[in-house]
Amino acid sequence: MNHTDAPSFERRRSNEDYDGPSGDRSPFQAPDADELNERPTPRQYADADMEDARDRSRSPSRSRSQSRQSSSSRSPPPERSPSVDLPDKPTELRYKAKLKLGGHKKGVSCVRFSPDGRWIASSSADATIKIWDANTGKLQHTLEGHMAGISIVAWAPDSRIIASGSDDKYIRLWDAITGKDLSVPFVGHHNYVYSLAISPKGNMLVSGSYDEAVFLWDVRTARVMRSLPAHSDPVGGVDFVRDGTMVVSCSSDGLIRVWDTSTGQCLRTLVHEDNAPVTSVRFSPNGKYILAWTLDSSIRLWDYITGKGKCVKTYQGHQNSKYSLTGAFGVYGTAPYQYAFIASGSEDGSVILWDVSSKNIMQKLEGHEGPVLSVDTHPTEPWIVSASLDRTIRIWKMESDAPPQPTESGP
Repeated sequence: MNHTDAPSFERRRSNEDYDGPSGDRSPFQAPDADELNERPTPRQYADADMEDARDRSRSPSRSRSQSRQSSSSRSPPPERSPSVDLPDKPTELRYKAKLKLGGHKKGVSCVRFSPDGRWIASSSADATIKIWDANTGKLQHTLEGHMAGISIVAWAPDSRIIASGSDDKYIRLWDAITGKDLSVPFVGHHNYVYSLAISPKGNMLVSGSYDEAVFLWDVRTARVMRSLPAHSDPVGGVDFVRDGTMVVSCSSDGLIRVWDTSTGQCLRTLVHEDNAPVTSVRFSPNGKYILAWTLDSSIRLWDYITGKGKCVKTYQGHQNSKYSLTGAFGVYGTAPYQYAFIASGSEDGSVILWDVSSKNIMQKLEGHEGPVLSVDTHPTEPWIVSASLDRTIRIWKMESDAPPQPTESGP
């Protein structure tokens, strides 16, 4: 997995049925309230965390004005506004290192919690995938079959099937429970497979490669359904939107592109004025935004629905000029008063947590001894997993009291 000929960045690794949009609804129409409520409660985000601060300030100013008007027309003292009793928004997070997992013989390229939260899958330049118990850190399986380093792993929605992409140009499917290879390799890419994602319904897969191609695959037949003329440089990241109707891709050519999965049409092209290489992308849980990692030590949040798309937030404070890093959205606070944060690795060996709305760094997690290439958040618990070139995986958990030193796990 020596990508010595990579044009602009070093790879960290070596990240449904399509029902179609209903009616005449535009694929860029924002999800309505009912759709947003379909997500599990721990994954719901306050609207204020995803909207511009100017818009957030309008409603409170109106309500204060209305309160003054109503209080002047009656003699009893006005009732207390419910907002007076709202808990203060936390200004910092208190994640602590709980487990240190060892076993990979080379740098760890990717880590992902399973959708049900029970397992962690990790991939490595040592050409193996390991399945760990997310709670105890116990190693369950080591999956072998790829002939070169593995850049990416992705879970199917059933929390059983795993897809992996490797420098051997192949994509493979695995049963995480039995540890068995499920099918013949997906053959089609002509160079390293850098990124992939499985659709929310589980029978489509999107992949991006060093060969500059983005492929949509039928999982059941392992055949390419559609080849997207995506980019003019290696494709670093791909992801499905929450309903499977769109995919996003990014490349070191500086472009982010959104595609219709049924037609293969490019619906939107996003590019920042700095045109920095884009190495990873993820849709926000509500499907309204795209988070993009770039090699100018920035992470940008894009509103791709409004107009031609615009960058609404930029997060900085980490180091990222060489490797392709990935991260995730998370939530903090006590329900129903929950807020969104972003977690990302850094080339200085730390994990950085930003508040989505304010862009403030809420915590810096330290412990790794090499660049942190991949970070993921647990689907329901306040847990974070991180993977590094130091060959280790660390699990961090939110606690109010200082826990003991990290426990070693693995061979």
